[in-house]
Amino acid sequence: MGSHFGAWENDHMLNVKDISAFYGETQALFGVSLDVGAGESVALLGANGAGKTTILRSILGLTPPRQGSIAFDGRDVTRVPTHEIAKAGVGWVPDDRRIFPSLKVQTNLNLGRKKTRFRSWHEKDCFELFSALEYLLDRDCENLSGGEMQMVAISRALLGSPGLILFDEPSQGLAPKLVQDVLNAIVQLKNEGVSVLVVEQNALAALEVTDRVYVLDKGQIIYAGASSNLLDDTALRRTLLGAAA
Repeated sequence: MGSHFGAWENDHMLNVKDISAFYGETQALFGVSLDVGAGESVALLGANGAGKTTILRSILGLTPPRQGSIAFDGRDVTRVPTHEIAKAGVGWVPDDRRIFPSLKVQTNLNLGRKKTRFRSWHEKDCFELFSALEYLLDRDCENLSGGEMQMVAISRALLGSPGLILFDEPSQGLAPKLVQDVLNAIVQLKNEGVSVLVVEQNALAALEVTDRVYVLDKGQIIYAGASSNLLDDTALRRTLLGAAA
């Protein structure tokens, strides 16, 4: 993997330890620790501005933490450039999709292809997740619906053979049927052994498709536990998440 990576003793796919992150002089994260096991799906919940996206950006090296450490697949990636983290097997589905509108779906998918030490995904695997995708390959992305763009964004991440995918608000702006398709895809990825960390405003939906959950408030973790426990405890969910619950 190259000299950027230091050794790390841990059996988790992702291990975030005591990170603090800043935008300029404004502190956004205060000693956050979390982990995602191999083949595990984890939800990251909290109000807007709680710091959820900042955690994803820190993992990706886009907003490197000033303190603390981040390890992926047993290697310290705290100071590793973003493109090296991606090459190591971290996929990202950003909240604004970030597909190239003037390019065809096929071209956007091709841009995501890479080999890692993890399972290789092929287009036919993506078609099994999203049957409509096969019929969109020749379409310009600027002519896609929001749901179709999300199919492309998720499939592009998969074609990078990830060990871990970070989802930032995957259901945002989608019709209810498409939300269900995306959530089903997250379940399927976990079943296929891909680790998943999902940031989601729709707390109930996220809890239904994940194993564990962290709740963030003002840049700090205020709750960690099994997703099923929080799903079953309406009072606790309302206390932790307020209107978002």
